[in-house]
Amino acid sequence: MKRWILKKGVDTVDGLVQETVAVPQPGPGEVRLRVHAAALNYRDHLILGDATGAWRPNGDLIPVADGAGVIDAVGEGVTQWSEGDRVTTVYLRDFPVWPPNADMGLGLGSADENGVLAEYVVLPATRVTRAPGNLSLVKAATIPCAAVTAWTALTGAYPLQRGQKVLMLGTGGVSLFAVDLAKAIGAEVFVTSSREDKSRRLKDLGVAATFDYKADPEWGKSVFEATGGVDKVVNTAGFGSVNQCVQALAYGGDIAVIGLMTFGDVIDPSLFLAKGVSLRGIPVGSRQQQEELVAFIEANDIKPIIWKTFGFDEAKEAYEAQVSPDIFGKVVIRITDE
Repeated sequence: MKRWILKKGVDTVDGLVQETVAVPQPGPGEVRLRVHAAALNYRDHLILGDATGAWRPNGDLIPVADGAGVIDAVGEGVTQWSEGDRVTTVYLRDFPVWPPNADMGLGLGSADENGVLAEYVVLPATRVTRAPGNLSLVKAATIPCAAVTAWTALTGAYPLQRGQKVLMLGTGGVSLFAVDLAKAIGAEVFVTSSREDKSRRLKDLGVAATFDYKADPEWGKSVFEATGGVDKVVNTAGFGSVNQCVQALAYGGDIAVIGLMTFGDVIDPSLFLAKGVSLRGIPVGSRQQQEELVAFIEANDIKPIIWKTFGFDEAKEAYEAQVSPDIFGKVVIRITDE
């Protein structure tokens, strides 16, 4: 079989090398997945650039966490899966239910866990969930990181309710999933975006209004003035945006922090405390949350937005596309035919 390896000590796409190896065999408690598609996330570039750090401490690595395919072999003792089952990968290990724990790792395709950018992978039987029946495997491959993160941000701790207002920061994969999920919940959706072309596309998706965070440094106040305060912010930018998020919130609102893009701001305690807001970190989500999301996607016929697809031999081009400023939706690598 063929697979891609991210070579030790290399922090550019030149470190991605394709190699041919024997097809792996599942052991007890494991399943083998014939991978049909793998989807990229921003974290895959963090891993690429972290040649000697926490993301990649153990040498060569099969990259990418998000994949979908068909189980074609099961190991001894596996009873919940059969050959032919359509499944998606689960991002984090040993995380069956909320809350998070110290043993869940950094996700497939990082640290001590190989990923799914290969024709076949072997995983613990608990490391896959059923793929949504309404989606192709190319679209199902986008679920494990971005979609589960969006679902956890919207439904965990302070679940978004019908008729509430929610603000997404930017137009990355998590934000676009959050738009679709929030619309299906029945919320009114707002998004920050600095590009007119993307703002038009967001409005076509049913977004009530967009706010240009580059043209308006006080965009949080603008959101509050226009909406009366949103009930939740899905913050995919990072801690550098928290004070503006607080400005945008209604009293008693919630900020779900996901992003690793901006750092450095000290939280202004006066408004934070006065508004009684909550601030939560979102480490993707549990296996149970992924299973709940799959059922929700099917019930509401949600279809992920795919920006570009690439062939298996075009993995380097896919990596480069993932950081394009024009990206709007997911980048997916087709590995085998469905």
